Amino acid sequence: MTSRIPRDSRLRLVRPRPLAAAPSAVNQRRPRRPAPRPPEGTPAPAELARMARSGLADAARVARWADGALGPGRDGTGSDGKGTLSDETAGRAAEELGLTAAQVRAAWDTARLAGLIEVHGDSARPGWRLRAWNRDDSAVLRGWVALFDAWSLASPEPTDREPAAVAEVVSAMPQVLSFLQLSAGPVPVEQLLDLLEQRVTELRTERCEIPYGPQPEPVEEPETADAPLAPLLDWALRALASVGALTYGDGQATLTPLGSWAVWVKLEQICVAAQSPAGNIEVAAEEMLRGCAQLRPNAARAEYRAWLAARPVGSAVTELLGAARGDDALLRGLAFEALRVVGAPAEPDVRSVADEPTLRPYALLWLAEHDGIDPEDAHEVLTREEATWLWVDTAAAVADHGEAPMLVRHLESALQPTVPRLLDEVRAVGHPRTVQVLVALAAAHPDPALAKAVRRAAFQVHTGG
Repeated sequence: MTSRIPRDSRLRLVRPRPLAAAPSAVNQRRPRRPAPRPPEGTPAPAELARMARSGLADAARVARWADGALGPGRDGTGSDGKGTLSDETAGRAAEELGLTAAQVRAAWDTARLAGLIEVHGDSARPGWRLRAWNRDDSAVLRGWVALFDAWSLASPEPTDREPAAVAEVVSAMPQVLSFLQLSAGPVPVEQLLDLLEQRVTELRTERCEIPYGPQPEPVEEPETADAPLAPLLDWALRALASVGALTYGDGQATLTPLGSWAVWVKLEQICVAAQSPAGNIEVAAEEMLRGCAQLRPNAARAEYRAWLAARPVGSAVTELLGAARGDDALLRGLAFEALRVVGAPAEPDVRSVADEPTLRPYALLWLAEHDGIDPEDAHEVLTREEATWLWVDTAAAVADHGEAPMLVRHLESALQPTVPRLLDEVRAVGHPRTVQVLVALAAAHPDPALAKAVRRAAFQVHTGG
């Protein structure tokens, strides 16, 4: 008697599922938290987007001019590797747009910070937000929030202050902005200065370490701890005013509607994470990702945003990539989902790990999506070997955290048209979890003949055959 299922079972040719497929396979339904409402008096999203478009009008004009006047293959940036406009291009844009060269440069820098212009290596090109600028309010608001997040880059740092003191003020400003948001009106600068000094003192106390044992004589250093903070607060408030987050003058500061809304969004993200069962905002990246594994995709993205909002972008990206290098394939996929939330600021770090075999497929997909390729088509940037490696890695995540039927369904996402071809190529890619994945698949599959073939392949990999 023969099996009714052919031994050479054809796999259905379907597009590989996104990297979130494995995490979502183990997600469990949780009660949804009602969407929070912004404070009373906050303009509607359409009105906020209109304000953002108005404030970024020059940046959008310069970005569109660059899109049309420079075009593909005609780079108008300098050779500094930062996407700075060359003198010739800035002068040409100023003449054609009726602006000064200084205004063009300022608008260009703003466009870069808002994602209207994206810098890739030594060249710059229009960003995806520019394409959606007139029709997508959410894209406009995300662009303005990106500019708001980068306020400290919008104005040159004071050259007469220690870099450490500048960094302290940048770290302390979220608390100052929160106070401005809660005040819902003008606040005297003297009151903001008192709050800034308190917060900076707290930051210095938190990182203070008292060494044990005899210590050498102290070397005299610049007295940054006693340096007045008023000039740095003035710089910070002027920088925030330059991006449209607040108004500053006559000895007081007031958040604009856009600034108040952006601070409220970030406070709400932090509160959501703080109320989660795992307390994700306070923990390291690996533990945060484990907590998010049990959430549905939208809830997980909200957790990523809150976790990221509480950290400098650079250190957060480093933590996420560190978690991705671990042994848990599920965390690897989730780490890159969190990096998708980070967006453009993560690009240099993601590009730098594209040569690491464990992270390469994930990094290539991330970069393809970042460059504007549709997520459904992004898998086409992978070679056959890279796609097979990714299939095994995702299968390992399902085997560790999912259920047997999910692993069987994972067969549908394989590129190979037959099980024997799949097994041959899986053995060839050399994934460290190949044996465990094949054993789990053999135990889960309902077809005895196919299960036997998979077990044989697992044995051959185990014995080096």
